Amino acid sequence: MFQRENWLLDPEHYWVKVGEVSWAELAGLADPVAPLWIDGHSTYNGSNDKIPLELTESLDSSLTLVHIDEVELRVFPPGETFGDTKRKVQARFDHAGVSYALWVTDPIHERRFLAEPNGNYSLGECFITVSLGEPYKGDTYKLVATIIERVQR
Repeated sequence: MFQRENWLLDPEHYWVKVGEVSWAELAGLADPVAPLWIDGHSTYNGSNDKIPLELTESLDSSLTLVHIDEVELRVFPPGETFGDTKRKVQARFDHAGVSYALWVTDPIHERRFLAEPNGNYSLGECFITVSLGEPYKGDTYKLVATIIERVQR
């Protein structure tokens, strides 16, 4: 399967924070600027947010850390037209000359922005981790798993 980065962690051991990475060091860890795997497939509310499963066999990763100059979060009920009022958070950004609108699964940002009214919120420059989710109905979906905002000191 294409989710080669998944690891099973030993529940008998705990994580220990050993330090922090500066913004400049984080930039050195980001993946090269390139489209997010395969583009050209979009859902009703998304943009370049899915990949047909038959195209994933050639992928050698399912996670990428990318630098984004401007990230906008949109809070809205995507299924409202169909009677579903559940609100979600979507990240909108441009990367490698391609526009993306992907669902946010980062629990910190999702919780923070679902507490806000519906609308658009600019985060400015960020690093984001984009992940390919588990297969669902013939596709896999690109998700924003983590958002790292630049902290001004």
